[in-house]
Amino acid sequence: MEDVLEVYSRPPDPAAPLVCLDEFAKQLISETRAPLPALPGRPARHDYEYVREGSVTGFMIATPHAGRREVFVGNEGRRTAKDFAECLDHIANILLPRAKRIVLVVDNLNTHRTASLYETFEPAKARALCERFEIHYTPRHGSWLNMAEIEIGLLVRTCLNRRMGSPEEFRSEVAAYTRWKNAKPKPIKWQFTNAEARVKLRSLYPPV
Repeated sequence: MEDVLEVYSRPPDPAAPLVCLDEFAKQLISETRAPLPALPGRPARHDYEYVREGSVTGFMIATPHAGRREVFVGNEGRRTAKDFAECLDHIANILLPRAKRIVLVVDNLNTHRTASLYETFEPAKARALCERFEIHYTPRHGSWLNMAEIEIGLLVRTCLNRRMGSPEEFRSEVAAYTRWKNAKPKPIKWQFTNAEARVKLRSLYPPV
């Protein structure tokens, strides 16, 4: 925890931008009957029957200091080691190609390792990506420390809290949301510090 909080206390550095990364899944559900639209005095209505169409996973990429967010969805829309590696490649070479070093905060999922890069890319490219990232892990049961979760919560409440029947619809909705949000970037101002943690969470520290 203190390692992540120390990272958040650093001043913004364009040469080493802070990126918070976290996955989220959306269950795909299609309608069996056309829903009835909302009318004055009557909400929209959906039939209780539906068809499960699988699920799709997106990677929320949040840059707190810049106040921007992107969602990466792999070709298969899964959360495998390959998807994680391709997401890091997307961050390093598409989103932040000029950054000398990228400070990355992720949780402890077993695919969130540099080994995933070597499983996906040839060794020279994997090594080059490893050297670009400075990775910091949130503790177990401490995913609230990952600022990407804030962005995921906003995304879900804004456009994913309804039925979607296909990966294409999911991608379209997410792309529209990120364009809308990034038009007016709002940096995240993280205020919880190590000094406060040692007071408010002192029961979690080993006795001395």
